[in-house]
Amino acid sequence: MESVLSEVVAVEDLLRFEKKFAAEQSQGTVSRGTQFEYAWCLVRSKYTDDIRKGTVLLEELMPKGSKEEQRDYIFYLAVANYRLKEYEKALKYIRGLLKTEPQNTQALELEKLINKAMQKDGLVGMAIVGGMALGVAGLAGLIGLAVSKSK
Repeated sequence: MESVLSEVVAVEDLLRFEKKFAAEQSQGTVSRGTQFEYAWCLVRSKYTDDIRKGTVLLEELMPKGSKEEQRDYIFYLAVANYRLKEYEKALKYIRGLLKTEPQNTQALELEKLINKAMQKDGLVGMAIVGGMALGVAGLAGLIGLAVSKSK
């Protein structure tokens, strides 16, 4: 599962699917398959803007897809939001998938990784806040000491 989350699309693949998507778009109709393939490539990009563009394309596909297609869209929306570090959104998508497929092993594994990332970021965030509080307290102590010595 971690390989799915960290995999980066080859530039050639991204360009190939972008070209196919643009060609269909210029003809007025983009097939769901082409839009999904392009979105899937974008989600695996190393660039945040590409990942965001991929999420928009997947969200557009949601109401149009069959149940099986929607499952794929939801899964990759969770992956995209995980890669964007938008863990709460990722969790929302993956829990939605687990409501309909509680035994989906990929979804269960992704849910664990999202929770782990949220805990890690939460602990890191608390450490930063704690460090800042100590720094402010230390600075206040130094200022107090300087003021008392000047009197």
